[in-house]
Formats: sequence, C-alpha cells, structure tokens
Amino acid sequence: MDWQTIVFEVIDMRSFSNLWFWIILAVMWSTSSHWILGVPFDMVGRAQKVGGQAAVDLEDLARIHVNRVLYIAETAGLILLGLGCFVLTALFLLGAFYGIEFAQALFLLGFPTSVVWLLNIRLAKRIRDGQLQADALCTMLSRHRVWIQVIGMMSIFVTALWGMYQNLSYGALIH
Repeated sequence: MDWQTIVFEVIDMRSFSNLWFWIILAVMWSTSSHWILGVPFDMVGRAQKVGGQAAVDLEDLARIHVNRVLYIAETAGLILLGLGCFVLTALFLLGAFYGIEFAQALFLLGFPTSVVWLLNIRLAKRIRDGQLQADALCTMLSRHRVWIQVIGMMSIFVTALWGMYQNLSYGALIH
C-alpha cells in the first residue's frame, strides 16, 4: 500500500459522510460566534456586568483588533478579495458543474465565512469611526454576534440539507 492510498482511506474525500467534516463545521461556527472581531464574547459579558477594568480591557482589545483588521483590509484588501473570489468561484464551479463533493464541502464552509469576514471589516470601520465606549461597544459586538449566529445556523442548515441529499443520492447509486 502506498501513502496516498492510506491517506485517502483515513481521510474520506466524500466529505458529507465524513465525521471530520461535521466536526470542523461545528467548531468553525462555535469559534466564530465566540471570538467577535478577535474579542472573546465572555469578555463582553464581563464588561457589561462588572465594568471598570473589564470595560477598559474590552476597549483596549477591541481597539487592537479593529486596527489590525483595518490595516489588513487597507493594505491587502483588494488582493485578498480577488483571491477569495477566485477560490470561491473555482470551488463553486468544481462542485456544481463537475460534481466534486470535496469542492462542494469547501464552498459550503468558505462562502458563509467570507460573508462573516466582510461583516467584521464593516464592524471594524464602524467601531473606529464611532470611537465607541464600553456600553456602545458591548451592544455593537453583541448585535454582531447575533448576526454571525444567524449566518452560522443558515449555513449549518443548508450544509446539512445538501449533505443529506448527497449521501442519499450516493447511496442510490450504489444499490
């Protein structure tokens, strides 16, 4: 047995029947809804309840991440946008027209994530322009988290429907 055969037996390229794909999907959305613009959401709750140093820490961490996100967007934004659109288009075409299930799975992971990234950039601009203090910052980050969770729920729902369809149609082909 060569190494490629071993790898493809361990990592099933039929993504929607692979437990690892669903674990990655769950971890990705759990992480996305916990780290809002690089700020852990428990820090937002602590700043709302306790205030004081917790609110100052939240403002500092948010400022650091806002500046980081906006620096990346301003210096490499067009290149990253072009590269992202190219990769997502290639994955869509490979998945939709050539039926490559791995490309379909990557597209279903990547497209909603790219929407969240765009929303993060928009939120970072709004935070920088508003020079928000702790209360308004907590409200804005909490609202943003809800939108990320809505996108995540829709993504998981669509991915589950498509995955069930793929698994059922693959099973029908075998029998």
